[in-house]
Amino acid sequence: TRVMVTHMRNGRSVTVTINDRGPFVKDRIIDLSYAAARILKMVDEGVAWVRVEVLSPPYGRGPAGRLYAVQVGAFALRMNALRLRERLKARYDNVYITVLKTRESRYWRVRVGPFPSRLRAEETAGRLAREGFDVIIVPH
Repeated sequence: TRVMVTHMRNGRSVTVTINDRGPFVKDRIIDLSYAAARILKMVDEGVAWVRVEVLSPPYGRGPAGRLYAVQVGAFALRMNALRLRERLKARYDNVYITVLKTRESRYWRVRVGPFPSRLRAEETAGRLAREGFDVIIVPH
């Protein structure tokens, strides 16, 4: 099962694949790899409050295929991406930010999704466009 894990204190998110049944510690819902914990900036904390959202069912239990997202903005300034994400979260549950790193700079991309089909992504893209956003559908 693919899930998105969001650190509740800092808002950072990472997508991971669950590959076992743990954790086996009371009051914990997921153990993360070191790489995932680094992305969430929680290595020093060790344990953090997170939200876990299912992105795709376990293999063999749902339609195969790719996932799609709707990109609503791309920014050279992280703060602008954070502002847009907060604005969108008032109306959409599944808003996240990805970072594109180039040799010269970084771009923070605000997306809504993922969606299990292009059709579902197009429906949300249409709604966002009616709200005045310039959108594109991208692979998740």
